[in-house]
Formats: sequence, structure tokens, C-alpha cells
Amino acid sequence: MAVRPFGSYPARAARPVAEGLAGLGRHTTFYGKVVLHLPGALLRYWRHVLRLVGEISFGSASLLAGGGTIGVVFAMSAVASTQIGLEGYRGLELIGLAPMTGVMSALVNTREIAPVVASIALAAKVGTGFTAQLGAMRISDEIDALETMAVPSLPFLVSTRMAAAFLSVVPLYLVGLFASYAATGLAVVGIKGQSSGTYDYYFHLLLTPGDVLYSLLKAVIFALLITLVHCGYGYYATGGPEGVGRAAGRALRTSIVAVTALDVLLTIAFWGLRPTLPGLGGS
Repeated sequence: MAVRPFGSYPARAARPVAEGLAGLGRHTTFYGKVVLHLPGALLRYWRHVLRLVGEISFGSASLLAGGGTIGVVFAMSAVASTQIGLEGYRGLELIGLAPMTGVMSALVNTREIAPVVASIALAAKVGTGFTAQLGAMRISDEIDALETMAVPSLPFLVSTRMAAAFLSVVPLYLVGLFASYAATGLAVVGIKGQSSGTYDYYFHLLLTPGDVLYSLLKAVIFALLITLVHCGYGYYATGGPEGVGRAAGRALRTSIVAVTALDVLLTIAFWGLRPTLPGLGGS
């Protein structure tokens, strides 16, 4: 049996690190090019962008069959916020603060739950679809065919998807935010039996237009990040159908981790380490 020289082991150990750094550089360059081509893609391929907006929002199937993202965002937001209402009421009731359950809906839903839930739904429904579409085009040489026909593949395939995600996420997120408010209110008032006047008082006292604006900005940033990550993995997919599946899984893991990490940073940037309570003036 041949004995491998000792000097080959450091090189083999450093290979994954080098490949990881090369992949990071490739994706970073890819993200920059996508953003630079965004204005031109909107002007040249606006019909394609509108078609993608329809696919993202409603899908190719009927809305009742769950074909679009709007139904997924609405359902996930409603379920998560129902738990916020039920468990929030239960926890506050233990310390005699059950009347302030409206605070949970105004603050927790707006600042944290609604943006993160909508982003996870977007990553699972839209992001993986982008990865699969671009990956299938890559392994079947359709992207190379576009380049040979003098059609720039990156603006046409990726920048248009980023523009469509930007246009779609605002109404989609507002639907999810409405579902969050309605579900928490139903859980607290309809199921737990709290007075609707008490709930509405604390809800409107703590809910401010600034919080809603920051929450929407969070959702937009998350959507753009998810689109870039998933399109990047799909655009550079290799290894046939199996490789496309691996790329979709890696993209989903990367986007979810990136969203949760970025959520912490944005929360600190928007509301600080010691946020004040709107309407109460405390911290």
C-alpha cells in the first residue's frame, strides 16, 4: 500500500477553506452585479418583471389551492400570531397583567414575528422555486444558450427576479401583518374572553406608524437578501438534478440563518439596545 507524504495533509485540510472563500467571493461578486443591473432590467424587461410578480404572488395554480405566496404568508402569520396571543395572555395573566396583552400584538407582531414569518414563507415558497428554476436552466445549458443569443443571462434571469420580489413583498407583507393583528386579537378577545375595549386601547397605544414603517423595511430587506441568496445558488448549480436539489437545500439554510442574524442587527439599529415603549415613555 502506498504511503502518502505528510506534506499533502495540510493542503488537503486547507482545500475546503479555500473553496469556501472562493465561493464567498463568487457570490459576493454575483450580488454586486445583480444590483448594478437592476435599473436596466426594469427598463428592458418590465413585462417579464410583471409576469414574475404574478407568479410570486398568486402562483400558477388557483389561490384556494395554495398556488401563491399570499396564501402561505397569510396562513403562517395567522398561526404564529395566534400562539402569541394565547401564550402571551397566559404569561401576563400569571403576573396580573393580562389587560396588557394588546402590547404583545402591537410590539411583538410588528417588530419581530411578522417580518420573520413572512421572510421564512418567502424563502420556502419563492426562494426555493428560484433556485430550482435557475438550477434547471444551468444544468440543461439554457443559460449558456441565452448568452449565445446575445441575451445577458444575469439581468434577464436574476435582476428581474429581484425586482419582482421587491414589488411583491410590500402587499404580501401587509397581508401577513393584517393576519397577525387579526389572529392575535381573535385569540385574546374571542378565545380568552378579554374585553375588546381593553385590548384595543393598549394595542393602539403601543402601535405607531414608525414601527409599521420599520417593520415593512425589514421585510423588504429580507426579501432582497433571500432572492440574492437563492438565485446565486441556482445560477451556479452543478451536478445534474441532484446538484440542483443540494443547491436548493443549501440556499434555504443560508437564507434562514442570514435572515435571523440580520433581524437582530436591524432590530438594534431601528429601536436600539434599550427601546422605549411608544405611548408609555418607559424603557
